[in-house]
Amino acid sequence: MATKTYQPRLKGKYSEEVIPALQKQFQYTSAMQVPKLTKICINQGIGDAVSDKKMIESAVKEMSTISGQKAVPTYSTKDISNFKLRKGVAIGVRVTLRGDKMYEFLDRLIASALPRIRDFKGVNDKGFDGRGNYTLGVTEQIIFPEIDIDKVTKIQGMDITFVTTAPTDKEAHALLTEFGIPFKKKQA
Repeated sequence: MATKTYQPRLKGKYSEEVIPALQKQFQYTSAMQVPKLTKICINQGIGDAVSDKKMIESAVKEMSTISGQKAVPTYSTKDISNFKLRKGVAIGVRVTLRGDKMYEFLDRLIASALPRIRDFKGVNDKGFDGRGNYTLGVTEQIIFPEIDIDKVTKIQGMDITFVTTAPTDKEAHALLTEFGIPFKKKQA
């Protein structure tokens, strides 16, 4: 008797719906030509961390809660006297998601976090880099339901980068749209 293993909802959606839709749209001859999401990188810069070391600890804890994976601090690489910054001081937090955790995070982002943004009309489609990757800026970490608003010391923004195997921005846009990312509608 075979045991049924767990598979994230969007991972199943990719193989059952996204691959056929993109094959039809771009006339791919093989399913292996269809672009795929390889990783999601979440980055949070914390400028005030130079003066307050506890901000990094709370940011690591919040980012780990949001992503479901342990976040790591990022450190400055050089001294900048105007910002009172020394080399080797923690100035941000980052985490890279792959595999099932990546699909779980994407599902939570689309289904519950993005709709909680005030006056949400869709995400901007100007975040593509020309190589098929897309970066989305989020202004508040409290849009994620995992964060307890009462325990937040300071509202921080973050950048979420979707790294795909798509050769062009048009194909990456189609891939992310098929996954369900709500891009803004073009004005007619």
